[in-house]
Amino acid sequence: MKIRIAIVEDDKNYNQALKKIIDFQEAMECVAQFYNGTTALQELEAIEPDVVLMDIQLQDLSGIDLVFQLTETMPNTTFVMCTSFENDEKIFSALRAGASGYLVKGEPMDKIIQAIQEAHKGGAPMSFSIAKRVLHHFQESKVQVQSLSLLTVTEREVLELLAQGLLYKEIADKKCVTIDTIKKHISNIYKKLQVSNKIEAINKFNNKN
Repeated sequence: MKIRIAIVEDDKNYNQALKKIIDFQEAMECVAQFYNGTTALQELEAIEPDVVLMDIQLQDLSGIDLVFQLTETMPNTTFVMCTSFENDEKIFSALRAGASGYLVKGEPMDKIIQAIQEAHKGGAPMSFSIAKRVLHHFQESKVQVQSLSLLTVTEREVLELLAQGLLYKEIADKKCVTIDTIKKHISNIYKKLQVSNKIEAINKFNNKN
C-alpha cells in the first residue's frame, strides 16, 4: 500500500516540486494538491490522505487553524507542517493544534521524503533547527521549575500575591508583616529565580506548568 499524501501549499512552484518528488517514490503517491485553505478544508476529509503537508501562511487561512479543525474530523491522518516560519510561537501553536511534525522549507527533498515516512509510522519529524528550539524550550522550562522549588512556602505565597497584582503594602497587610519584610522576601525571590525585576519573576511563576 502506497502512502497517500495531500499537499496544502499556496506557492504553486513549491507545491509542484513536492508533488513531483512524492510521485517519484514507489511507495508514495500525491492524491491531492490544494493552493488555498478554504478548498482544503472543504475537500480533505473526503479524500482521507495518510499524510498532509501543510503550509502555515496560506493566503486565505492559517494552516495552524486548519490542522486544529481537521484533526478533529480526520483522526487517521497525520499532519506535518512545511513552512518558512521558525519562531517559537508558530512552532508550539502548530504542535498544540495537532501537527505531528514541523519541517522548514529549504530542507532537501530527500529529507522531506524521510519525514513523510517517519510521520506515517507514528514519528514526529522535525527539521534540526526546530528540534533544537523545542529541546531548548523544555530545558528552560525544567530550569524554571527547579528554581521555583527553591522558594520557601512564604516566598511562593508572596510571589503568588505579586502575580495577582497586589502592591507591596497590600501583601504586607495580608501577611500581617511590615513592608520591609515583604521587600526582603521579594529580594530573596529575585536571587533564587535569577531575575532582576517583578515582571521576570511573575513570568517564571506563570510559566511553571
